[in-house]
Amino acid sequence: MTPLHRMPLSYLPSPAVNGFHIGPIFIHFYGLMYVVGITLAVIITQRRVRAYGGDPGVVADVAMWAVPAGIIGGRIYFDLTTPAQIPHVWYGVLAVWSGGLGIWGGVAAGALAGIWRLRRCGIAVAPFADAVAPALLVAQAIGRIGNYFNQELYGKRTGLPWGLLIHGRPGAYQPTFLYELIWDLALAAVLVWIGHHTAVRPPGLFALYVTGYSAFRIYEESLRIDYSQHFFGLRLNTFVASALTLIGIIWFTYTQRRRPAPTPADTSNADTQADPPDPAAASGADSAAASDADTATARPDAEAKSGTDEEEGAARDTSGRRA
Repeated sequence: MTPLHRMPLSYLPSPAVNGFHIGPIFIHFYGLMYVVGITLAVIITQRRVRAYGGDPGVVADVAMWAVPAGIIGGRIYFDLTTPAQIPHVWYGVLAVWSGGLGIWGGVAAGALAGIWRLRRCGIAVAPFADAVAPALLVAQAIGRIGNYFNQELYGKRTGLPWGLLIHGRPGAYQPTFLYELIWDLALAAVLVWIGHHTAVRPPGLFALYVTGYSAFRIYEESLRIDYSQHFFGLRLNTFVASALTLIGIIWFTYTQRRRPAPTPADTSNADTQADPPDPAAASGADSAAASDADTATARPDAEAKSGTDEEEGAARDTSGRRA
């Protein structure tokens, strides 16, 4: 317990519990928050898919594959990047309920599974990715509440009035999980606004999600003091966040500058409108046609006149012989 003379004037208290029992089953708040977050993400994505004219029923189908893949990918990322944090039991590498899901591993594995499922269903990936981007941020924000109950994802010592108390540690600490929660919700709102008020080409919103979230993580990693692998004096996730921020910027720029693929309707219109007729050539053709018509009309008249002259000559010859 923090001594009274070292307690800040105001602070965020430590949670008294990290779960509850339902009969013999213990429910961890960490896992429960992820369930709530995933459920909200599915609902939000369904509404957004319906708004752009897609089939909202496909969202649940994709989630059935993407969510398990995301959990597995997130745990693999955690085990590979923070091996010292794996519980020392035979099932330690699988103990997701005790914390330890790397968000980038989860998003990468979930995205691969989702892309595979969408292509199997014959659905365009890019618009779906834009629909799911704000929903992912909401799910991540809700998941950060689980970090509070697990007493993890906190930063350096602070005297700020919202400093977080940690069991067994003196003073108060930066609640970096809370900072990320606020950022995630704010970024989700910005992406929704951009999607409604600008003509961003898919998957531009998802590229902005990668850019915005990763950029914030650079700042967040500068505050965190929990265990991490370090290279050149910096946390591993600082390098990952920096690389993904740069990739996100390049990706967004590329998606907005490239020309959209032509549709069959565009091709038909292009064929119809290609090579417009030359007015001079058209006028010349009309004049030639009119001249041909006049010639054709004059020829029968000349032939008729010639026939009449011949008949009159023959009549005079006959009259002369009679005389």
